[in-house]
Amino acid sequence: MSIKHLSTPELEAGLAAILDSPSDVGFLRLIVQRPAVGERHLADSGILSVNDGLVGDNWKARGSRMTADGTAHPEMQLNIMNARVAALVAQDQSRWALAGDQLYVDLNLSGENLPPGTRLEIGTAVVEVTAIPHRGCGKFVERFGVDAMRFVNSKEGRHLNLRGINAKVINGGTVRVNDEVVVRRV
Repeated sequence: MSIKHLSTPELEAGLAAILDSPSDVGFLRLIVQRPAVGERHLADSGILSVNDGLVGDNWKARGSRMTADGTAHPEMQLNIMNARVAALVAQDQSRWALAGDQLYVDLNLSGENLPPGTRLEIGTAVVEVTAIPHRGCGKFVERFGVDAMRFVNSKEGRHLNLRGINAKVINGGTVRVNDEVVVRRV
C-alpha cells in the first residue's frame, strides 16, 4: 500500500475531528504489543501489570536512556495515543501501530483534560497519567512525514498531547478493544 504523507494543511483540516474526542468516557480502540524493536502484535485483549506494563511488550527489557542505570523508566510504562490522531497521520488503521504506542484510545488526551495524576479505568485495570511528555521522533518522521511530526510537536500539538501521553499501571487487570476508558480526576 502506497501512502503519501499528509501536508500541514491536510493535517490541520483533521484537527476538528480530534477536538471532538470525548473528555470523560472514551473507548480503547487498539492494543499493540511490541515484543521486539520494530515488531508489532495487534491484540484483542491484553494484561496490564504493575511490574511489567503491557504483558508481552518489551518496555521493561528495552530499558530507557532517561534512567541512570538504563532500566525501564517507571513513568513511561505505557504510551497512549488518541485514535483519531493515529487515524489522521496513518491514514489507514493497518498503519496505526507504526506510531509505536501500546494503547490507542478515543479520548481527549490534552493536558487540560488529563493532567498528570489523572487515573483512567480501562477494563479491570487502572493507569495513571504521568508528567513525562511523549514527543514525535525520527521514526515518527519516517513513518508519517515531517509535517506530521511538526503537527504533533507544535505548541498546540503539545498542549493537546497529539503525540500521546505516558502512563503507569496502578492496578493491574485485563483490557480489551472497545472497553470503556473512564476518566477519574484527582
